[in-house]
Amino acid sequence: MGKSGEFENLFILLPLQKYAPIIMSTFIGKYDAKADVKGRIFIPSGYRKILPETDRERVVMRRDAENDCLIIYPVTVWNIKVEEFKSRLDEWNSVDQLLLMQFVSEAEWLDIDSQGRVLIPKKHLQGIAVENAEVLFVGMMDRFAVWSKSRYEQSRLSGADFAALLKERMMKK
Repeated sequence: MGKSGEFENLFILLPLQKYAPIIMSTFIGKYDAKADVKGRIFIPSGYRKILPETDRERVVMRRDAENDCLIIYPVTVWNIKVEEFKSRLDEWNSVDQLLLMQFVSEAEWLDIDSQGRVLIPKKHLQGIAVENAEVLFVGMMDRFAVWSKSRYEQSRLSGADFAALLKERMMKK
């Protein structure tokens, strides 16, 4: 078919379908929350509302590799991230196999109950140094983080450092 044929339309739509969950899930802002004695925490309603329909019952949680926080992924975003990660690895390389295995094995499914809560195991809340059950949800565009409120404040960049790094990164070509 020519340029105006149906295959041209498919070419345009298929790449967008891959990224549709990311475009629809724009988690921004910060929200205070409290864990109950069992470790159940309400996902902020603003975040629950923008979860893709297919991801409103379950999410994926993984401890961040460098920061004291937990990263929560909508399942569709998690699947895209894992596929992108796998595409950068050599499946026949033993170090790459271990890297993938460790990355995936340290992730956990979290079910979202009918009230919009997730149960985060106490070992994970202790691992990120949650005090007085106070947590902070922090948007990260296609995913969000759960921080100990005090640790988040300690890890933030100063205004001057933030401005300098932002300028540096935005000036890169």
